[in-house]
Amino acid sequence: MKLTSVHYFLILIIAVLVLLVGTKYYNTVKPGAYDEFAQCLTDNGATFYGAFWCPHCAEQKDMFGNSMEFVKYVECSLPSGQGQTDECNEVGIETYPTWEFADGSRLTGVQSFETLAEKTSCELTKE
Repeated sequence: MKLTSVHYFLILIIAVLVLLVGTKYYNTVKPGAYDEFAQCLTDNGATFYGAFWCPHCAEQKDMFGNSMEFVKYVECSLPSGQGQTDECNEVGIETYPTWEFADGSRLTGVQSFETLAEKTSCELTKE
């Protein structure tokens, strides 16, 4: 069987798709750069309250990258995006993002890693 230019084109397309899927898979399973820091925040009582539709929450999550899985995150929005969960109502969350710390203090808005480290006594290291 002789390969035509159409066959070569299809092979190229398949190779590109495999590369894209492989890259996406690698980026979702590799360790995050801030795993230890994120785990320390959680261990030291920090909680991040947010909503899936909130652009500032997305910005905060993006700062952690794959390490976000170690942050104690509470989704406050109902699936419809209309209203707030009972859990967030009960603790008085009024704006997103809100960080609550072990001493009961809160900060709202996107927080720098330096601020989070200071509030929790966590060492900011990038792996």
